[in-house]
Amino acid sequence: MKWFGFKAAQATARPFFSRPLGGGNVTPLGEWPASYEAQVRGGVMGNPVAQRAFRLVTDSAGGAAVSASGGTPEQRAAALALVEKRSGGQRLIETLAMHLLLHGNGYVQIACDAEGGPAELFALRPERVSVEADARGWPMAYLYRVGAHVTRLASEDAVGRTAVIHIKSAHPLDDHYGLGCVGAAAGAVAIHNAATVWNKALLDNAARPSGALVYDPGEEGAALSPDQFERLKGELESAFAGASNAGRPMLLEGGLKWQAMSLTPADMDFVGLKSAAAREIALAFGVPPMLIGLPGDNAYANYREANKALWRQTVLPLADMILGAVAQGLNGWWPGIGLAVDQDRVLALADERVALWERVAAADFLTAEEKRGMLGIGREDVALPALAIPRSG
Repeated sequence: MKWFGFKAAQATARPFFSRPLGGGNVTPLGEWPASYEAQVRGGVMGNPVAQRAFRLVTDSAGGAAVSASGGTPEQRAAALALVEKRSGGQRLIETLAMHLLLHGNGYVQIACDAEGGPAELFALRPERVSVEADARGWPMAYLYRVGAHVTRLASEDAVGRTAVIHIKSAHPLDDHYGLGCVGAAAGAVAIHNAATVWNKALLDNAARPSGALVYDPGEEGAALSPDQFERLKGELESAFAGASNAGRPMLLEGGLKWQAMSLTPADMDFVGLKSAAAREIALAFGVPPMLIGLPGDNAYANYREANKALWRQTVLPLADMILGAVAQGLNGWWPGIGLAVDQDRVLALADERVALWERVAAADFLTAEEKRGMLGIGREDVALPALAIPRSG
């Protein structure tokens, strides 16, 4: 059995692996949800900003065109078919991008056909998977839990080929599990959700802070009796509170007068607090706030530059991590196979491609074959120097 290029005979030379006592995937900070499921429900399923940012990344990664390299033409076609095939209704790249973005871990089970070749790639729910390690902490198998049922999945098959691909993002305190972004966004999501509830309450109360009902007893100094107080309170709630009663005139008697209250400076800062929380949510998911329609954010010159930054800084690194791991797992059947995003077919990067074509066309010191190689045509046949793509902006 091989692990990361080491032979089984060298197992005694490996360092020890361990997990932090508190777990590496959850970050209990403040009073907002600390468990992964609660953070996903509140941060993705219940928050419009987080859901839009999450969808931008996963839909972009799942819809990107994939190219294969290495191996034979038949092997490249088979690898592309595996990646593009829907297993259990899920799109592989989109599902793995979702798991890595939120949880920090992605698990792919390789199902083989009767001849022993890879027939299906299925992404496992990461919160259901746990690593089974040996005495030194190195992973030997994976346990998949659904309710009371536990399935043990070996990391390799009988001949040493990968059976479960584990993709994980970098985690500074955990050797086995990656670090997702949903925990880092939990605080901003909790603030944004609380602001939404606050705004709903304001709308239910005439879209402004309610005033004060002042009782002037006159010279006698008498106070309202408990029965009078409860009756007055009930009449106010039933006849004058709520959006349906907004603007209804109020008739007061017996020394009562209405004192309206306006927004204080602290209430005015509330709007800015919600906008700041929305920007922090977008930042945690790696999405430029401009793409979500947040006001007051002019970090990019225009929408096109922001979209390009999304691809360069978030989508492409995430997709390359997924495709590289999948290709490495398939190398046991198809040695040398490689998978990557076909950047020539990414519309957001089209202007960079145009600039590259212009630079290559103007290079008179290059031969036609070298120019074709630099543009990705016949790259495997010609050894070429690197040509830098100009930076945007």
